[in-house]
Amino acid sequence: MPQTNPFHSLVPRKLTDSELARSIRLNIEAELDAINLYAAHLDATDNEEAKAILRHVMDEEREHAALFWQLIARLDPAQAQHDRDASQKYRLITTGASHEEVEAVGEGGSVAEVDPELPKRLTVGSLRK
Repeated sequence: MPQTNPFHSLVPRKLTDSELARSIRLNIEAELDAINLYAAHLDATDNEEAKAILRHVMDEEREHAALFWQLIARLDPAQAQHDRDASQKYRLITTGASHEEVEAVGEGGSVAEVDPELPKRLTVGSLRK
């Protein structure tokens, strides 16, 4: 039975953090692909024993993806900044901020500088009025 050569992807030098981050992104892609595959298998069976194993393995893949994402933040400072900005943008978007307020995040201004009252004044209820 043929086996994959475990040394086929070795490079003649150590990877830079940037190159390693690119490689880890591929690992994340593989983990997400596996999660989707196992979810499809769960949907395709009524076998409870198989479902239990699939759920367990799928959860492990989720953990791997999360760990890899944490590693990317360490290896790629620009990605880490985008992650921080995305959290702020998400909060602004879901509280009804304007496009301009959302896009101001990460462009030299902080959320507080954009509008310190924004989370207090915009709510789902206030948008209905």
